[in-house]
Amino acid sequence: MTSLELLLPMEDDPPVPAGDNPILAGFTWVAEHFIGLFQASGEQLLGMVTGILPTLIVLLTLMYSITTWIGEQRVTRAVQWSSRWAITRYTIMPVIAVIMLTNPMAYSFGSYLPERQKPAFYDSAVSFVHPVTTFFPHANGGELFVWTGVSAGVLAFAPEKYALLALLYFFVGIVVILIRGIVTEWITRLLIRRQGLTEVFDDYDREFHEAAAAAKQRKSERKGEAA
Repeated sequence: MTSLELLLPMEDDPPVPAGDNPILAGFTWVAEHFIGLFQASGEQLLGMVTGILPTLIVLLTLMYSITTWIGEQRVTRAVQWSSRWAITRYTIMPVIAVIMLTNPMAYSFGSYLPERQKPAFYDSAVSFVHPVTTFFPHANGGELFVWTGVSAGVLAFAPEKYALLALLYFFVGIVVILIRGIVTEWITRLLIRRQGLTEVFDDYDREFHEAAAAAKQRKSERKGEAA
C-alpha cells in the first residue's frame, strides 16, 4: 500500500460522526456562545432600561432643577467658600462637585483652587465617584457596576442590611477622600520644595489671588451699577 493510499479513507470506513469531530464541535461551541453573549447583553440592557435608567434620568433632572432653583452663582459661591479650609476643601467641595456636575465635569471645580491644591482636589474628587453612586447613581452611571458588585452579596443574603451598607459606603468614602486630599496636598508641597519650584508656585498663587480679587471687584461694580 502506497503512502497516498494510507492518507485516503478506505471505502469501507464509516464516516466520522459530527459529534466526535473536535474541529466541528469547537466551531459549534463558538457559534452557540457567540450568540449567547449578545443575548445576555440584550437582557442586561433591557433590565437597565426598565430599572436603573429611569432613576438616573429622574436624578439628573432633579439636580439640574435644584441648581436652577438655587442659582448657579450661589452654587459657585458655596464651592468657593468650601475651598478655604482643608477639611471642607476635601469633603464638601468634592461632594458638591461630583453630585452637581457628575463625572468627569466635577474636576472643573478645581479652577477655584490655587495650583498647588489642584492635584489634591482631583485626588479626592476622583476617589468619590464610586461611593457617591450609593445614593446618587447619576453622578457616575458609567461605573455603577462597582457599587452593584459590592452590594450584590448583601442583597442576596441580607437585603435588610442594604441601606446600612449604602450609608457606611458613602460616609467611609468621605473619610477616605479627606485623608487622600490632605496627604496628596502634603506630598505636592514636599515635591515643590524638593524640586526648587517654590517661587514658581508663589507666582501662580499671586496670579490666582489677583484674578480672584479682580473678579470680586468687577462683581461689586456691577452690583453698584444695578443699584
